[in-house]
Amino acid sequence: MTAGTEGLLLHLTTPAEWRAALEAGAVTPPSLAEVGFVHLSSPDQVHLPAERLFAGRRDVVLLVVDPTRLTDPVRLEPGVPGDPASMRFPHLYGPLPTSAVVAVLPWRSGTAPVSPGPADAVARARAMDVSLRTRRAARVVDVRGGYAVADPTFPHSRDDNRLLVTSLLPADEVEERAAELTAALGWSAPAVTLLHPDAGPVAAELSRRGWNLATTLLMARWAPFPAAPDGPVEVVAQSDVHALWERSCPEGLGPGEPDLAEVVRQLVGREHRNDRVVRVVDVAVREDGEVVAAAQLRVDGATASLEAVVSDPAVRRRGHGNAVLDLALATAGAAGCDLVVLDAAAGDWPRHWYARHGFTETGRTWDATRR
Repeated sequence: MTAGTEGLLLHLTTPAEWRAALEAGAVTPPSLAEVGFVHLSSPDQVHLPAERLFAGRRDVVLLVVDPTRLTDPVRLEPGVPGDPASMRFPHLYGPLPTSAVVAVLPWRSGTAPVSPGPADAVARARAMDVSLRTRRAARVVDVRGGYAVADPTFPHSRDDNRLLVTSLLPADEVEERAAELTAALGWSAPAVTLLHPDAGPVAAELSRRGWNLATTLLMARWAPFPAAPDGPVEVVAQSDVHALWERSCPEGLGPGEPDLAEVVRQLVGREHRNDRVVRVVDVAVREDGEVVAAAQLRVDGATASLEAVVSDPAVRRRGHGNAVLDLALATAGAAGCDLVVLDAAAGDWPRHWYARHGFTETGRTWDATRR
């Protein structure tokens, strides 16, 4: 157990049930009506209900619950027949607020969960990144030290076809796993994300071996968040933003790359899947009926991520970026989030803009690709 995680509780559920809870604001399983409480577990107990209720299933997630955020009582009581007689399980006598869930983790049988502490912004950001990608993936493969995600429907999306390395593995093993998975899963090229906080030297070694390396800053802002701004900014349907996304894509690709129009179609077309597993809110500003600035917020319990902050170059310096950011943050606050995270390219200017708006760098990840 890492610092700051003492006392954390866990609840097992499915992605579909969690998505419904995000809309309602609370987890209300059948047990709440049947026996009056929500079953919770400590980290060293959770394997018992997992094996009893979800044996062999991959579509299971662990909700990491901060008990200090619960408003109803938690009582330690005996489990069900078959559990150790001396063991007491935490039972929550009321709904489980989604705002008390500081992380959502993929459940892996036989592996003790490593839960991020409520005050650990970088661990919560990494947990959300891995969990979102595995929940929305068409296929997930367990590998030593991480996961591989694959979706043949979107072969040009390296975001959806890559190796996620959550442990500290040597460069040789990363290369070996990436080559095996590329062949087995039909990826067009190997792609790897190094998520361990100490993986910088591994990333540097991959770069020396010819991999293309991009460093990403994990940036975070804690509550309180601003109130919803006045003016033209509004919540919109995601489809309303697609035209702006398409206009914001690069003008061309290099020799031997796939057709740009097809790449853009896949990158835009994949986005609807996120709302199946987290609550997605798109905000935008219109001029003459056309969306000219937008941002996307993804709410996953007490943690939200900010994505796709885009302004049309023709309307920059009109305050539209500030407006969509403030509405996204206000939406996070209204949903009960205490933390909003984002990714920013280490060498690009937006990181400075985010810093001026209260986001601080909390860690780094590394993306490596190779043709």
